[in-house]
Amino acid sequence: MSLRSLRVPRLAAFVPLAAGLLVLVGCAGVTPIGQLLDNPARYDGKTVRVHGEVRESGGGLGLGAYQVRDETGTLTVVSDRSGPPRTGSKVGVKGRFEALITLGTRSLAVLREESRDSR
Repeated sequence: MSLRSLRVPRLAAFVPLAAGLLVLVGCAGVTPIGQLLDNPARYDGKTVRVHGEVRESGGGLGLGAYQVRDETGTLTVVSDRSGPPRTGSKVGVKGRFEALITLGTRSLAVLREESRDSR
């Protein structure tokens, strides 16, 4: 068995491992929306990052609000930096979480956008 034949299997095993690591690093620091809404007091006033699909959006004159939905819930994002993204687009949003009111098991909260990127 040659040295060259040993390198190919090692490389073949390394590629999926490296790809998996990149996926994990890319998702690091993302908080599921359901987790925010289930524990609003824990996150109130803290900077968090969420990823999801824009469900509804509206605004004008550089101001806007939009809803981001992931597989765990939906959260309203408010922005005074730029208009809202298009409905249906995938976004990553970093901002300050604000728990406005909790009634029983339901929470009304917003994320004040600090930065946004397209996914």
